[in-house]
Amino acid sequence: MADATNLLVIDRLTKRFDSGAGLFAPRRSMTAVRDVSLAVSRGSVVGVVGESGCGKSTLARLVLRLLEPTQGTVHFDGIDLGKLAPRDLRKARRRMQMVFQDPYSSLDPRFTIEQVVGEPFTVQGEVLAPGRIAELLDQVGLAGEIARSYPHQLSGGQRQRVGVARALALRPDLLVLDEPTASLDVSIQAQIIKLLQDLKRDLGLTYLFISHDLGLVRYFCDRIIVMYLGAVVEELPSPSTEPRHPYTRALLDSTFSPDPGKRRHLASLTGEIPSAFNLPKGCAFAARCSRASSRCLSERPSLTMHASGHRAACFHPIADDEKEPS
Repeated sequence: MADATNLLVIDRLTKRFDSGAGLFAPRRSMTAVRDVSLAVSRGSVVGVVGESGCGKSTLARLVLRLLEPTQGTVHFDGIDLGKLAPRDLRKARRRMQMVFQDPYSSLDPRFTIEQVVGEPFTVQGEVLAPGRIAELLDQVGLAGEIARSYPHQLSGGQRQRVGVARALALRPDLLVLDEPTASLDVSIQAQIIKLLQDLKRDLGLTYLFISHDLGLVRYFCDRIIVMYLGAVVEELPSPSTEPRHPYTRALLDSTFSPDPGKRRHLASLTGEIPSAFNLPKGCAFAARCSRASSRCLSERPSLTMHASGHRAACFHPIADDEKEPS
């Protein structure tokens, strides 16, 4: 049965990768995504943030079943994607599309922009209506003449707009945005974010927005999921919610704001990130955390509710009245 509120529901999703054994190396296993659950309501923008290697992009690919999960489920509009046969999964992907981080590597250099944007119609066996390519290019702010160009002839910002146009071709309901601005200049990033905001408003889209930039996520998203080494360590119900997990606070304190009224003490994370092949017994962030205790080293914290919709996996969460470092 379809969920009237949530378009996407992820339940206890886990993905493990095994490395092959070598002559002198044993077979090892790495859990890239561990026991992740989240729901994305229709018309909302949910951000997933964390440092490189935390499992964000793996999660994005699991959502679209570009990777098969080790365990857990993904329901899209009430449909369990894991139970769909390949033909039915292809049909389901009409309504859920992805925009990739690198706009150049995600576009076939042998195709013209017209062929790139029209490719989803070919894959789905649909007839391409006259003028549809021009309509899609105009929708993302590109001139129709670009249709005859090749990806290498466009700027990075133009290529990312082409990637968005291709994702919109079949009129999807959900866009999974995997760091769509990470490879762009700051001024171009702002233009792409403005474009995504306009498209969401005009087309009623739902976004799962993957990023390493907590400042950008707080600006763009309605709700925020923070990941560290494959696991969710905090869920913020709104962009203005103050973090309780020390890792989220550290990410926020390392983000510069041009607004003097919102400027915080700039800090950087220190310490070594544990190996994903050999995670510690307790909290994975303990070695980098100034609040860590002996309990943190021996026991893994679970997500605990602190307020409506606000959960953090920490034995020593930051209190509401606790002052920020000066």
